[in-house]
Amino acid sequence: MEFFCYHRDRPGSMALREAMVEQHWAYMDGFADTMIARGPTFAADGTLTGSVHVLDLPDAAAARAFAFEEPGYQAGAYRDVLLRRWRNVLGRTMWVFPGARPERPRFLVLGFTEPAAVGPPLPQGEDVIACGPLLSDDGSVTVGAAVLFEAADAAAARVALSADEFVGVEVHEWRFGGRSG
Repeated sequence: MEFFCYHRDRPGSMALREAMVEQHWAYMDGFADTMIARGPTFAADGTLTGSVHVLDLPDAAAARAFAFEEPGYQAGAYRDVLLRRWRNVLGRTMWVFPGARPERPRFLVLGFTEPAAVGPPLPQGEDVIACGPLLSDDGSVTVGAAVLFEAADAAAARVALSADEFVGVEVHEWRFGGRSG
């Protein structure tokens, strides 16, 4: 089962996040084989705002354990966690994204919908790194979408999800995550 997990930083938690970076990395190393995508999000001024992880895990209990046993969560670095079933529409990981242009900004685009059996269409194209619907716990209802996207800027990324089809759209600057080398 695939899951989308977004830990959103608590305001003022940057010092705590910096102090715990090795604990965070070591924890994530244990899930490296399950990762579809990962990386930090930022405000327009470059301030760290959260941490995205898209994983393939055995079940919802494993996903909850992943999200709530994360060291930063345990220490109080996050204000909340968005954890949803997800479906990997493209069937690939971020590491095999064919259109990678490192000079282009990358974004997490989240869209939220009224619950429906079938969600709105998701973006296609060479700028889409990963995308999928956000699903109910049993996977039968669509409640939104999460897209990792390359775009010229935040305004261009926002159009990845139509404001006409989503009751709310968020755009966050995002970078590929994981240990270097």
